[in-house]
Amino acid sequence: MPKTPHVAVLMGGWSSEREVSLRSGAACATALEGEGYRVTRLDVGRDVAARLAEIKPDVCFNALHGRYGEDGCIQGVLETLGLPYTHSGVLASALAMHKERAKAVLAAGGVPVAESMVISRAEAAKAHAMKPPYVIKPPTEGSSVGVFIVREDQLHPPQELTSADWTLGEEVMVERYIAGRELTCAVMGDEALGVIEIRPAEGLAFYDYDAKYAPGGSIHVLPAPLKPNVYQLVQKLSLAAHRALGCRGVSRSDFRYDDRPEGTGELICLEVNTQPGMTSTSLVPELAAHAGRSFGELVRWIVEDASCNR
Repeated sequence: MPKTPHVAVLMGGWSSEREVSLRSGAACATALEGEGYRVTRLDVGRDVAARLAEIKPDVCFNALHGRYGEDGCIQGVLETLGLPYTHSGVLASALAMHKERAKAVLAAGGVPVAESMVISRAEAAKAHAMKPPYVIKPPTEGSSVGVFIVREDQLHPPQELTSADWTLGEEVMVERYIAGRELTCAVMGDEALGVIEIRPAEGLAFYDYDAKYAPGGSIHVLPAPLKPNVYQLVQKLSLAAHRALGCRGVSRSDFRYDDRPEGTGELICLEVNTQPGMTSTSLVPELAAHAGRSFGELVRWIVEDASCNR
């Protein structure tokens, strides 16, 4: 690549996370311009290959979230075009995006995960698939889209699963609910960054879409108030998860830690995000800043890490 590459920032797309991706992409594009790069913002459609042939970038900054941008599809297009790109490659992206298959790989790599199963949404709506409390979620969506927490006192599963407006696939993952604290840790290359505890703002039941992206939707405590051995274990498991899935660039792993007096004491990995959010309320920029990297330095590092054959 030339000394100062022409960067195409891929954003938007047509997944359920389109709006978040547009925000991530805009923030990254502005930061890259501030770092001296020539930047083209590309709202990705199904003609992305033709558009990239017109733009002729030296490197693609992947700021897409959700299906088609985070699941190996766009990565395969970029590999075919021979365009260096950021974040994880085809296999790691596809694996991490499918929560159930990712968990099998994580468990084999020594990362603790919760018991779960994938069933049809009709079956999940008919009767409890496991003893409450449990969580129902689409196996290939992010940003807590379509997530339901089924409490112990609920007699029936959520009937929203039977809605004619449901667009999140015919299969859902039913997973044992892990009580306790919400933790997250990012990995850059081969380095685990700090650990954040996420507390939903008052009135929000859990760290859902609004808590993630609405200003004031959640409280981020950094560094997380944990015993040193637990803090280090979260970092160790985040790096192990990153490596087990074959991630590249930046990833972020989310955990639940049940340290309640009556709790189990278990630390469970919920999922690995290969395309973490890069908005003003996102966690990875906050973790990078805590490690001494400005947002501009973070996106520059991500671009410099870009390649094919990832």
